Amino acid sequence: MQSAFKEGLKGGLPIGIGYFPVSFTFGFLAVAGGLDVWVGIFISLTNLTSAGQFAGMNLMIAGAGYGEIALTTFVINLRYMLMSLALSQKIEKAIPLWKRLIFAFGITDETFVIASMKKGPIKAGYMFGLILLPIVGWNLGTICGCCISNLLPEALQNAMGIALYAMFIALIVPAARDSFKILLIIVMAVTITCMFKYVPLLSFISSGFRIIIATVTAAAIGAWLFPKEEADYEY
Repeated sequence: MQSAFKEGLKGGLPIGIGYFPVSFTFGFLAVAGGLDVWVGIFISLTNLTSAGQFAGMNLMIAGAGYGEIALTTFVINLRYMLMSLALSQKIEKAIPLWKRLIFAFGITDETFVIASMKKGPIKAGYMFGLILLPIVGWNLGTICGCCISNLLPEALQNAMGIALYAMFIALIVPAARDSFKILLIIVMAVTITCMFKYVPLLSFISSGFRIIIATVTAAAIGAWLFPKEEADYEY
């Protein structure tokens, strides 16, 4: 049990370190945008979803309704459900439900990759160790970002807003560079979003639903244009 936990900690350490600057930016922008410090911290305490939290934060600051926020974050975070289903086939069958629910909270893109690459059945201790430091790093970064935001001058706060766009660019550029299919899907999503903004007949649609429609439509077109053959999947 202890050896599995230590192995999980080792795998989660670089993830936790990497999460700190991202969650710092989240906390900083949340407070700079008008949310209370405790609200930004509470969001990270109850979530571990970078893209979903940023999208939800922007909608909250914009005054969007609860339904719009819930639907937007649901679509963005839907992939975590699929990741959890995939990992459920690898963890030891004797692990009880309450432990599985804790694992599910800690599933992110990065922890999923590390866990899915582990050979053999995954023990509970390993998963607890794997998700511990990412959760700590995410919340510690959020706390620091929220608290520091109030101490910086307004001009610097406004300048920090570019960090969010830089983060998303850093995520999509490597993938788009390596795959023409991904590049085409990104272009489709951007085109659909621009249509909502600049076509007068579509401008009435709120920003939250623009994200939902652009995400679902681009993904559906991509799945239709570039279907995966059964041989492409690894078992």
